[in-house]
Amino acid sequence: MKPARTPQTFVAPAGWGELPKGAYYREALEGELKPWLAKMYGFHLLKIGNLSAEINVESCAISHQVNVSLNGEPAQVRADPLHLPFAEKSVDACLLAHTLPWCTDPHRLLQEVDRVLIDDGWLVMSGFNPISLLGLCKAVPFARRNPVVRSRMFTLMRQLDWLSLLNFEVLHYSGFRVLPWTKQGGKLLSTHLPALGCMQLIVARKRTIPLTLNPMKQSRNKPRVRQPVGATRQS
Repeated sequence: MKPARTPQTFVAPAGWGELPKGAYYREALEGELKPWLAKMYGFHLLKIGNLSAEINVESCAISHQVNVSLNGEPAQVRADPLHLPFAEKSVDACLLAHTLPWCTDPHRLLQEVDRVLIDDGWLVMSGFNPISLLGLCKAVPFARRNPVVRSRMFTLMRQLDWLSLLNFEVLHYSGFRVLPWTKQGGKLLSTHLPALGCMQLIVARKRTIPLTLNPMKQSRNKPRVRQPVGATRQS
């Protein structure tokens, strides 16, 4: 397995329009996100990357939304996603819509998201599936001209393992859009073979387990001082 961190430089697209069939990908992702966005609440929603900025999140109850990116028109805060300029536990939800495929260090990005998220904060991330028709295109030389095919693709299990190390509780994960070149994406195939979908979606929440002392166990483990033999108590 190749390491997640790579010295190679990736140029993220400025928008979904720069990707072949990008509008189809965005519409499919918005359809999968809609029921989950309605469940989110809080004060601040952080959308990391240009692709995240273009996702329609009107169904989300979080009104204050901030777009973060190194470049691009939708960006409201220009910053490196690997060094987010926000305080710890100050964001209620983070959206990583196909941000990992063009990230040089996914581990660091997820650690930054974990740092800025509040306890029980929401994390939504999506990407391309290597075990799909798009993943197979990596073996075809002329297909590598497609920026989607050239992007990084991580298996669903690998991403779930990263989240478990950061103590995230995964509420939902799925694959969809088996046929990448059609507008509908092959609804029948996506229903019966979601594991082969070229797109992936993960919805998770940050869980923090407090470490509190148990007074019963603490008193039980406390050493008792025995009274010396022959000693008397003086009044």
